[in-house]
Amino acid sequence: MKESFSLDALLRDNIKKLVPYSSARDEFKGEASILLDANENAFGSPYSKNFNRYPDPLQHRVKEKLYKIKGVPAENMFLGNGSDEAIDILYRAFCEPGKDNVILVPPTYGMYEVSANINNVAYRKVNLTMDYQLDLDNIAGAIDPYTKLIFICSPNNPTGNSIRRQDIETILVNFQGIVVVDEAYINFAKQPSFSKNLAEFPNLVVLQTLSKAWGLAALRLGMAFASREIIDIFNKIKPPYNINQATQDIVLEALDNVDMVNEWIKEIVAERDKLTVSLERLPQVARVTPSDANFILVKLEEPRRLYNFLVDKGIIVRDRSKVELCEGCLRLTIGTPGENKVLLQAIHTFYNTTA
Repeated sequence: MKESFSLDALLRDNIKKLVPYSSARDEFKGEASILLDANENAFGSPYSKNFNRYPDPLQHRVKEKLYKIKGVPAENMFLGNGSDEAIDILYRAFCEPGKDNVILVPPTYGMYEVSANINNVAYRKVNLTMDYQLDLDNIAGAIDPYTKLIFICSPNNPTGNSIRRQDIETILVNFQGIVVVDEAYINFAKQPSFSKNLAEFPNLVVLQTLSKAWGLAALRLGMAFASREIIDIFNKIKPPYNINQATQDIVLEALDNVDMVNEWIKEIVAERDKLTVSLERLPQVARVTPSDANFILVKLEEPRRLYNFLVDKGIIVRDRSKVELCEGCLRLTIGTPGENKVLLQAIHTFYNTTA
């Protein structure tokens, strides 16, 4: 354990004093035949299934199932409306607007910066190196007494590569603030999750999601794993019923299908490797960044014209060609075998037409 780390010293004073809203479902736990405590409509819902009762505010059944899959106890788990809710809560808990700052390591997930702007928190950008790894010396130089959070996306979006584990551990050991490791794409990577190291690093917060490998993007369920003390802070700040009952019900059913998801992951990784090899054969492709995610970053000729050509064909990819360190690149999500075949044919057609 890091003896010098103090969670209390990082926490905003108003959050320390905050008395969270106590909902009807917080005050009563157990089974009852008549519920007249929450001003709900006792007659039901105008739908085939009743949603007239407020959901479990702490999603106990979902967390119990996730524990069996993730190996993280419920007390170390926060469920949010996407990972974006967890990101926003981190700013509100630890960053005093107009005073504190965070460190971002672009190119990276854009919501870290957006959330900083929403919360009026300064951010300091320390670009990744040319091989998309952490610049430890410049990160150390950017830290000051008001630096509260460092965001690290691994596998990284939009580059797809994993960040060296030993470099993340170096920051965890030496930084006195919160280190947020965003593992949205961890299911597609060979490296183990940092969620297994919560006891070792009290300043660690790990973000994951059901939007990628689990195919539940429309449900907006994100996860944060951290010490019990940090999770208690999340639960203190979050809205009373942040995960609706429909989402909880569907997720509970979906989590029974681990084998299906594992098969999808294998196929996505195989398709990723096949698509990489096919693209690397094209003379117009300068580089395909090795990926541990369900997408690849491809540097190629005429990226903007190719992007528009694909749009005209009804194929939507992500143009990253103007992003620093991703100049000339498109980000391609791995689709089904049929979709990937159509994508490749379209790329071949474009370059043969413009040759």
